[in-house]
Amino acid sequence: MRTVQKKVCMLGDFAVGKTSTVQRFVEGIFDDRYLSTIGVKINRKQLTVDDYVATLLIWDLAGGDDFSSVTQSYLRGASGALLVCDVTRAESLALVERYAAQIRSVTPSASLILLGNKIDLTAQRTVSDSDLEAFSKRINCGWLTTSAKTGQNVDQAFVQLTLQIIAKSHLAEHDDPAT
Repeated sequence: MRTVQKKVCMLGDFAVGKTSTVQRFVEGIFDDRYLSTIGVKINRKQLTVDDYVATLLIWDLAGGDDFSSVTQSYLRGASGALLVCDVTRAESLALVERYAAQIRSVTPSASLILLGNKIDLTAQRTVSDSDLEAFSKRINCGWLTTSAKTGQNVDQAFVQLTLQIIAKSHLAEHDDPAT
């Protein structure tokens, strides 16, 4: 088994469920009390994928309009990001493009996956699977629907992102003439 440690960022507008998704993944719980993240909260979780034991350092970044240089510094060194939108708020999907552009400006090689979160709120849903698919093609990344509340596809999102990061790292190793 090979071990790796990778930095992963959670990006998206306020109240899309970034913190709840991280809490579901790391602790296996859901708390429906809304607590806005201020700045950044860092969690650590280890998982085994393929022949790797991966330690993920998950940076849960506050959402909103303030795209300051501080936020840019939080993105440095990220191997990947989960771009989260709320499927009950179509405007949160449109904002994902800004987050994708921001991480790519700092870390162009970062792996990205779009998450359409709150899939359990079927009656309030305004963003369809076809909307998510079309948008993910536009920003050149994969996508999944998730529910932090039920846990649907949450682990899968982190596993899929980790596999993409490992694959890119593996390719980079083989492209390096020093190896």
